[in-house]
Amino acid sequence: MTLGPLEYTVIGFEGNRFNGEIAKEIEKVVEKRIIRLVDVVFITKDIDGEVTVIELDNKDDPRFAGFAPLLQDFMGLLTPEDVAQIGEGLPTNTSALVMLFEHRWAEHVKDAIAGAGGFLISRNTIPPEVLELVNAELEAAALPA
Repeated sequence: MTLGPLEYTVIGFEGNRFNGEIAKEIEKVVEKRIIRLVDVVFITKDIDGEVTVIELDNKDDPRFAGFAPLLQDFMGLLTPEDVAQIGEGLPTNTSALVMLFEHRWAEHVKDAIAGAGGFLISRNTIPPEVLELVNAELEAAALPA
């Protein structure tokens, strides 16, 4: 098996307010084969700065139960060093869902590029702050004068 482009996303929650509701929306994009979850961990950093890592294969915890069917392609590609670095970077009293996923929509595009003799030169993600500014500008431009 070859993987398409991989990306990881860290979604933060103040304190330990994670309840797992977002699993429903993530399931939709997994079922549509837009992404494939290849690793998912949950990290908490308490008020004293103590970091705890929880693997989401814990089906007994209702917060994580919705993720169980999404982990069929789990590969565990995040290293302990990756997870430790993410945990260290979290603000205190914060929880985070870390998802490493494959962009499945790009699988055939990748094959077509290779078949045409092409190759990837660069790939970047627009930072969330920049995206917020662009969205605000687009909304402002769409308002009637």
